[in-house]
Amino acid sequence: MRSHLLNDTTTEHYRRSVTEGVERVAAQLAATDRPFTGVTADDLAPRIDAIDLDRPLGDTTAVLDELEDVYLRDAVYFHHPRYLAHLNCPVVIPAVLGEAVLSAVNSSLDTWDQSAGGTLIERKLVDWTAARIGLGPAADGVFTSGGTQSNLQALLLAREETKTQDLGRLRVFASEVSHFSVQKSAKLLGLGPDAVVVVPVDHDKRMQTVALAHELERCAEAGLIPMAVVATAGTTDFGSIDPLPEIAGLCEQYGAWMHVDAAYGCGLLASLKYRHRIDGIERADSVTVDYHKSFFQPVSSSAVLVRDAATLRHATYHAEYLNPRRMVTERIPNQVDKSLQTTRRFDALKLWMTLRVMGADGIGALFDEVCDLAAEGWKLLAADPRFDVVVEPSLSTLVFRYVPAAVTDPAEIDRANLYARKALFASGDAVVAGTKVSGRHYLKFTLLNPETTTADITAVLDLIAGHAEQYLGESLDRAC
Repeated sequence: MRSHLLNDTTTEHYRRSVTEGVERVAAQLAATDRPFTGVTADDLAPRIDAIDLDRPLGDTTAVLDELEDVYLRDAVYFHHPRYLAHLNCPVVIPAVLGEAVLSAVNSSLDTWDQSAGGTLIERKLVDWTAARIGLGPAADGVFTSGGTQSNLQALLLAREETKTQDLGRLRVFASEVSHFSVQKSAKLLGLGPDAVVVVPVDHDKRMQTVALAHELERCAEAGLIPMAVVATAGTTDFGSIDPLPEIAGLCEQYGAWMHVDAAYGCGLLASLKYRHRIDGIERADSVTVDYHKSFFQPVSSSAVLVRDAATLRHATYHAEYLNPRRMVTERIPNQVDKSLQTTRRFDALKLWMTLRVMGADGIGALFDEVCDLAAEGWKLLAADPRFDVVVEPSLSTLVFRYVPAAVTDPAEIDRANLYARKALFASGDAVVAGTKVSGRHYLKFTLLNPETTTADITAVLDLIAGHAEQYLGESLDRAC
């Protein structure tokens, strides 16, 4: 079995195996004519259940044949232009190359003696991102597994900066369409059940700063502590961007930590056209970025950035076997001193490879394309009497629903939209997401593929309308 260990004696085996795997994926990508096959869990589960993991096939080709049957053929392919559902982007080739390199070398980014140059590359990318945000010369940060972890760490730092042990007095302010991880983080951090104060949004799904000011004042009058305000630069459902300059001013007035969840909107940091939409982000105390959403990176590639590097000390613990205190005085850079994780992949390499091949302008141009596409899609929806569209996009998300002229019952319209989404997914012709707006079911396009065109959007809208009309026709037949 030693022949399967990657080392100096097995490099040819490694080269052949990886090449064969790459060729299978490349062939599948070339042959994929729709984002999904429509396979159901009931269809696929028996094939996987029938595999006896205690009886290895012993041959790479045989295993790849099996993998085609249980995974590759039926995977949901984000690279397809009619995958329009969640915040999953197609990935750029330099990042995929980086993924192959980091997996083979298998550096762990917790300590210098496990990563060396990898530590410095990650630190360089943190500095680069902080500079793009405008956080100033004292900024720092660390790569994370994703936006949820970044938000958790940011709120941990905010909690510790209040310097209070009375956690029941702490309050976190976030809009009603902020990410669920704000609520989750509050619970994990031991805050009270009323800790997260939900702030209403305006017609464009942006936090109402008048309402925020009112809630902050109520907090002060009640003797409570405004621990943090979470502003969102790209909400998951609407892509809306909260008014960052006004929120920053209120945070300064009331002494609250300002965290910007830019997991989605971070693509604007590289934008050639729309960077101004996140003006004010430079005044944040911490920022979440997800490169695997709008920098076209494979999962996972994310980071949390802070204005003041000293605040990262709240995540620092020393272990003699790993990062003893003496290493600080010896100026040995250990990223575990900043991270909630210990063992951690060299995910920064993917972004490094991308920037070194494509440059920031190349990434920004791709993100600008999807923002432009969303603007065109909004015009199509606004002009189409079959659909009701919620807000004009700030990024690349469109929320809408099919509204038949002959049906007025909101519940029946809800069911028609739910049916259309499920039927579309089952067909495999396209994949769209769903959400609720004011308690009603809506559909969602998250446009992150520059290969998607307005013709694709038009075609998918026609498919949605067709499925919804089919449902309503069958419903009418049943009622008769």
